[in-house]
Amino acid sequence: MMAKLADWRTLAERELKASPDALVWRTPEGIDVKPLYTGGDLDRINHLATLPGLKPFVRGPRATMYAGRPWTIRQYAGFSTAEASNAFYRKALAAGQQGVSVAFDLATHRGYDSDHERVVGDVGKAGVAIDSVEDMKVLFDGIPLKDISVSMTMNGAVIPILACFIVAGEEQGCPTAQLSGTIQNDILKEFMVRNTYIYPPEPSMRIVADIIEYTAKEMPKFNSISISGYHMQEAGATLVQELAFTLADGREYVRAALRKGLDVDDFAGRLSFFFAIGMNFFMEAAKLRAARLLWSRIMEEFDPKKPSSLMLRTHCQTSGVSLQEQDPYNNIVRTAYEALAAVLGGTQSLHTNSFDEAIALPTEFSARIARNTQLILQHETGVTKVVDPLAGSYYVESLTAELADKAWALIEEIEAIGGMTKAVIDGLPKRLIETAATRRQAAIDLGDEVIVGVNKYRLETEAAIESLEIDNAAVREAQIRRLEQTKRQRDPKRVDAALAALGQTAASGKGNILQAAVDAVRARATVGEISDALRRAFGDHVAVPEVTSEVYGAAFQNEPEYQTLTSRIRDVRVSLGGRPKLMVAKLGQDGHDRGAKVIASAFGDLGFDVLAGPLFQTPEEAASMAMASHVHVIGASSLAAGHKTLLPQLVEALKAKGAENIIVVCGGVVPRQDYQFLMDHGVAAVFGPGTHVLDAARAVVDLLEGRRRNQ
Repeated sequence: MMAKLADWRTLAERELKASPDALVWRTPEGIDVKPLYTGGDLDRINHLATLPGLKPFVRGPRATMYAGRPWTIRQYAGFSTAEASNAFYRKALAAGQQGVSVAFDLATHRGYDSDHERVVGDVGKAGVAIDSVEDMKVLFDGIPLKDISVSMTMNGAVIPILACFIVAGEEQGCPTAQLSGTIQNDILKEFMVRNTYIYPPEPSMRIVADIIEYTAKEMPKFNSISISGYHMQEAGATLVQELAFTLADGREYVRAALRKGLDVDDFAGRLSFFFAIGMNFFMEAAKLRAARLLWSRIMEEFDPKKPSSLMLRTHCQTSGVSLQEQDPYNNIVRTAYEALAAVLGGTQSLHTNSFDEAIALPTEFSARIARNTQLILQHETGVTKVVDPLAGSYYVESLTAELADKAWALIEEIEAIGGMTKAVIDGLPKRLIETAATRRQAAIDLGDEVIVGVNKYRLETEAAIESLEIDNAAVREAQIRRLEQTKRQRDPKRVDAALAALGQTAASGKGNILQAAVDAVRARATVGEISDALRRAFGDHVAVPEVTSEVYGAAFQNEPEYQTLTSRIRDVRVSLGGRPKLMVAKLGQDGHDRGAKVIASAFGDLGFDVLAGPLFQTPEEAASMAMASHVHVIGASSLAAGHKTLLPQLVEALKAKGAENIIVVCGGVVPRQDYQFLMDHGVAAVFGPGTHVLDAARAVVDLLEGRRRNQ
């Protein structure tokens, strides 16, 4: 072999006129991917002789995998009202979807009823609004919960939502023990990336443990937690970070459940995982294989008696971040490749994103293409005929082992500081992820990472596609009507007693919070009322925004366009009598802050004085903070379709305070047809997905210079 490798190097040097070592690719994970892998790369790997369905499950959690039964097609969706979502689910199930996966609106995620003043722009946006069990019953009307498994992405308001689901099942005639599906219930990752938390970390961990306890006793077919790496990768985590932080979260949840006195074998089989699948095709497949290897290692620490307790089961979803507004039909291809990577890695269920999700909520047309992508994979490609078809690949097996090694080192680092809860409180995972996100954005803007149609091979004219728009005001009005009707028909004394009992259970540390919430839901307590009872016992979690520095600027410091721009900013500084000040604002209940943090970091490196506003501000609160802080520009980050409500309110709030001289710009997922609406309502510029950070900075400097000239 050594002689043959020498011959190969000679041939390669001839072709390249340089050493083949120049072809080594250093990935964001710090893995050096070689141009050639051989059998010699497998010498140190111990799991090669293992088989699917057997410990350590690298080759799959089931012996026959898709050859025996294909993965579950589980499309994630929620549209405005329970009625609209129910119609979508029923049609999708009739067309071949095999389970229901519910997306809730942001008001519900944050534990607010639709009539709360803080959620005026959020109701029915980016998911379905659920205020009480009456909404939940409508959501599953005509969908037999005895037969259909239901996945619910819910963390912050997990207690009232799961309680509503349980009671809706009861009233549909499905005993609690027969309910099947998954609740996400993964609060640690909310503190790291997605930010739909409500309570501080410690009481939030108690909620997780109480749900595991309740479901272990009462819901044997239901997965009590879906430990999620998906949102970490979407926030910018490398694959090593996604793998390590997700599994470390899982270890923390197991420990929390054991502290409740549960036997590990009573609940380990109902733990599930959720990973993102991006565009690094082979590494994504290897990541799922490495995840199973490492989880088996972690679970051995708890000495389970059942082999199945060592097994990692996972749902996957194709990447939202990889979807691009520019040349959007390319997204169909991206999603197909990501779906194939998930399947080759051995996922148990899969959601494929719709191609228009970088622009707006998916339409029925785009959702059908996304679903059919999976049906084509299952029925036309032959990938279901063989268990773990990538096994033995020199490259994939090497990647699997190297990902496992690097992730394990990071897991051990977390252990050394006291586990994941302490790491989250310290902010370590969040800092690492935000640094990785900023570094990747710099690589894209530099062109080192090519995205077809965005920074290379870009079309001169953009494709016009239909997009779905939700009438937020109409949805909120309908929700409030049903909410008022529910309150009129219930027994107030019974509700008050149930909420008082719930609060006592939470405050005392005794009893099970979910059981108390089920009793409250039976009395027709609302999602907001249950959440408020827990708020009174636990308090609210308030995060302090931090911004990374010297990451974006370090990548660009030798680029002429960067130097020219920093020079212009210095000139603006002279004319303003100080550094131009930008406030990066997040309005409404949208906690996705990757874009906001990248902009804050990059603009800070460029020479702006950056104020990172807190999450979940109302327009009025943002305007007051901007005035008090004497900012020149507010950059509002929008992802959850609330821009047409919240941005005009912000502009009006500034005018009412006599601060119309503060420039308002907007960035994020904003459909192009909404740009003119926003500008007509006082927004000076809109930066859509894929905007080069330096282009955005130049536009803001132009606005500052123009405003200065006109004063």
